[in-house]
Amino acid sequence: MSEPDRPRTIADLAREVRSKNAGPFWVTMELFMRDAAGYATVADPAYLDAPVIARLYDVAADTIQIFRIPELNVVKISFPRPVVQGSLRDRDIHAGQHHVPLALFPLPVA
Repeated sequence: MSEPDRPRTIADLAREVRSKNAGPFWVTMELFMRDAAGYATVADPAYLDAPVIARLYDVAADTIQIFRIPELNVVKISFPRPVVQGSLRDRDIHAGQHHVPLALFPLPVA
């Protein structure tokens, strides 16, 4: 793969990166990786862990739950919503845009 074609973000390796409500108090993000190699990259706790998610989303690391599902090449991440779904300050009632910082997260340098 030439330098310009080299994957640079999680989105480059994923079939889909999405976020959604997990009830009115939680957000869940799912990384559906194209293959086992992409899964191995993003599922590696040395690369993607609770402190990384905490920095990306300004949430406490001890509230983050990460589920790694190798049989499906999926990583699922859940954390408390910044505001309750549907409340006055909720700007994304379906949590449909929360995945963007994670999708654009840079891959580790080889």
